[in-house]
Amino acid sequence: MGSAETHIQSSRPRPNDTSDDLRRFSTLDEMEAVASTRLSEMAHAYFVGGAGDECTLGRNRSAWAEIDVWHKVLVDVSNRSTACTLFGRPCKMPILAAPTALHKLAHADGECATAQGCAAAGVPMVISSLASTSIEAIAAAAPCPLLMQVYLGQDRALGRDLIARAEAAGIVGFQLTVDTPVWGLRHRELASGFHIPPGMDVVNLRGTGGGAAASGVGISQVLGWTISPSVTWKDLEWACGLTSLPVFAKGICRADDAQRAIDAGARGVIVSNHGGRQLDGAPATARALPGVVRAVAGRVPVFVDGGVRRGIDVLRALALGATAVQVGRPVLWGLSCGGAAGVSRCFEILRDELDRAMALAGCPDVASVRGDLLRQD
Repeated sequence: MGSAETHIQSSRPRPNDTSDDLRRFSTLDEMEAVASTRLSEMAHAYFVGGAGDECTLGRNRSAWAEIDVWHKVLVDVSNRSTACTLFGRPCKMPILAAPTALHKLAHADGECATAQGCAAAGVPMVISSLASTSIEAIAAAAPCPLLMQVYLGQDRALGRDLIARAEAAGIVGFQLTVDTPVWGLRHRELASGFHIPPGMDVVNLRGTGGGAAASGVGISQVLGWTISPSVTWKDLEWACGLTSLPVFAKGICRADDAQRAIDAGARGVIVSNHGGRQLDGAPATARALPGVVRAVAGRVPVFVDGGVRRGIDVLRALALGATAVQVGRPVLWGLSCGGAAGVSRCFEILRDELDRAMALAGCPDVASVRGDLLRQD
């Protein structure tokens, strides 16, 4: 079964959006509303849902809004730039596309379209190890900087091969997810009968001989074989030793765990609760970020994801000490609404909002966004 037929099973029919059509979106919420009508019920439930009662999912977003910005006035902001450098490469903004699975559930072109949209927007993309497109095809699709997300599972040969393949494809770094000893209980997935449709698969793991055929309902049954409850800090240290590229530990919320990750060889930390999809009751990432930043003390970059929906949220994250933020679900909304152009429009919205927030806060560039914006001295 070809990818186009798979897409018909996974998403509802839609018109072909043009760049002009996508200009009608002025917020990510507007984009999400349209995406919800275009995705199949199963795909939408998988992408949008969180674990348990979805308390952490909701707090991820509300926690950003609760942070006041003590803006500076009478600062010359006539010349502004959201540009930054990530992984030694120039980027148009301190934002990455977070790793999310199975992009062909949102669009027939899947992760290739996502990479093309990221390239047009000038941002890096993090490929999920649960991608529905091969690493090599994604790398060939567009020239954006690519990182690879990896789960630490029991099968070390699978992990070793995946890291080697990603390096050969030209990726610039890795993100090792450390918050998944088991999958969180996601009721929306179970209610909608989440499964991987025929003709679609987590192709990068199958290519290395991983797992049994995808079957059952819910992520625990379908993809339980990709993770392991026996993984420890020794496994992170082992994985960091497989590559000379920077490895980020993704899923940190505690200061002491951030320190242990650095001790194990991580060259970056990502404050994350898996988008509220793992432990319901975990702290919102906006609340966890300051303690991790203090513990890291500038030794390695700190990224953050979870609930970022506005440019002002990016400003808040930078002021709290983050090097950059990652966004996941909004990328999928853009992909569903318009393929590569939709992804690019998603980042354009965030960049425009960030630029305006910087101007209104008295910050002409990213380096000028500092912690004094969040407190009255």
